[in-house]
Amino acid sequence: MFKAMLLSIWYDLSDVKLAEALEDRGSFRRFRGFSVSEATPERTAFVRFRKALVSDGLDKVLFDAITRQLKARAIRVETGTLVDATIIASASEDDDEGHWVKHKGRPAVHGFKAHVGADADTALVEEIAITPANINDGKAGRS
Repeated sequence: MFKAMLLSIWYDLSDVKLAEALEDRGSFRRFRGFSVSEATPERTAFVRFRKALVSDGLDKVLFDAITRQLKARAIRVETGTLVDATIIASASEDDDEGHWVKHKGRPAVHGFKAHVGADADTALVEEIAITPANINDGKAGRS
């Protein structure tokens, strides 16, 4: 849960948006340690966890410890680009450029992904990339 709190701070996410991002974003799921099939917490879990941290006096202590560790390794956390993708079905399954993709609880789709990168602060679109549907969001766009 603490890792989820870090994500909410680094990406300026409300509890609702954090719950959505954990359900939706592979990079957030990996950072938090969720498997692909594992259920993610709903928003009230974050409220309860945050209250427990504060009541135990651990909120500032833990966040300061993380900040010290990041600084010791010369790692700077910046808000950056968030990538979201939309699946676009092929006109035909015979389209050699499209690929199959299957997401939990949804039917498989043959087609493409439109990856949209937006600045985390301004929400301005910085980049758009079209890839086969099986390409991970983190692999599209700038390296």
